[in-house]
Amino acid sequence: QVQLVESGGGSVQAGTSLRLSCAASGRAFSSSGMGWFRRAPGKERQFVAGISWSSDNTFYADSVKGRFTISRDNAKNALYLQMNNLKLEDTAVYYCAANSKWGYISTQGNEYDYWGQGTQVSVSL
Repeated sequence: QVQLVESGGGSVQAGTSLRLSCAASGRAFSSSGMGWFRRAPGKERQFVAGISWSSDNTFYADSVKGRFTISRDNAKNALYLQMNNLKLEDTAVYYCAANSKWGYISTQGNEYDYWGQGTQVSVSL
């Protein structure tokens, strides 16, 4: 059974940092493109960041560029999202996702085959 399990969310003040982790099990994702998405209350799911299988390429939503960093450790079958200088508008449930077919980055949620259950990030003043 393939599972993606996020952790590291929490309630923090604006301007601080959090590091999200996503632990994958059931299959190796070392050749898969992976990404982070988020869904804020009352809004649609939004692409946050993506990374290619080799980590050679990363891509970020404009809203998080310069503040968030996506990384992965293929030996540990893990994905990370370092979030710095958090803002109120970063409040959302964050999901990690993996593609089973390609190793490139995609900003489209429907191109990902595996999803975690999400971890809540709440940013307050």
